[in-house]
Amino acid sequence: MKKNLLLMMAVFSLLAVVPVNAQGRFGGTRSSHGRYGNTPSSRMYGINTYYGLRFGLSAAHVNSDAPDLDGSSSKSGLNVGAVVGMQLSHYQPIFFETGLSYIEKGGKSKKGGEKFSIGLNYLEVPLLLKYSAYVAPATAVEPFIGGYLGVGVSGKVKDYDRRDAYSSFDDGYGANFKRFDGGIRVGCGLAYEMLYAEIGYDFGLSNIGDNAFDDTHNGAFFANIGINF
Repeated sequence: MKKNLLLMMAVFSLLAVVPVNAQGRFGGTRSSHGRYGNTPSSRMYGINTYYGLRFGLSAAHVNSDAPDLDGSSSKSGLNVGAVVGMQLSHYQPIFFETGLSYIEKGGKSKKGGEKFSIGLNYLEVPLLLKYSAYVAPATAVEPFIGGYLGVGVSGKVKDYDRRDAYSSFDDGYGANFKRFDGGIRVGCGLAYEMLYAEIGYDFGLSNIGDNAFDDTHNGAFFANIGINF
């Protein structure tokens, strides 16, 4: 499964590299500031690059074969990041989007009468294909699908009954998580002028648990707002 995920990411990356220097079929229109227009409608007619900032919330959970890790409820967290999008087709408003973001995942679980909170915080690189459908003046609906790659940078596992807390990624403790994560991301955005909003879901494919016999995966719903320029 992990090999298939990495192969998928490599294909997306190659798709982005080939057309990055190509001009759109319609050439694009520059503003009075000498920059290409940044509305969804201008992006549909040959504008091949945009940049954006994102901020939002996540509701994450952990799915596992191990009963002490299986998420019984979601855990809220923050998202913040920056993206860049590049048009792939001269004839269609199809974009490849990537970037870097910080996202808080994890979940809450119970083992018998014990209550746990699992914090898993990642730096992630999205690898998305996005279609920008112009539906009204300066307004576009933008469904997307692709994947993400992440590395764990911080987080705590809290045992409320024992009043104990330890690092989620500390290999010296024993009950911890692997730092690498990757999976599929799907969702839809709405762009108006420079404003942007999106919702989506991450399906974790990597086994993030330290036990090779119990598959453990992240899952997270997210909602972001931001700007594109």
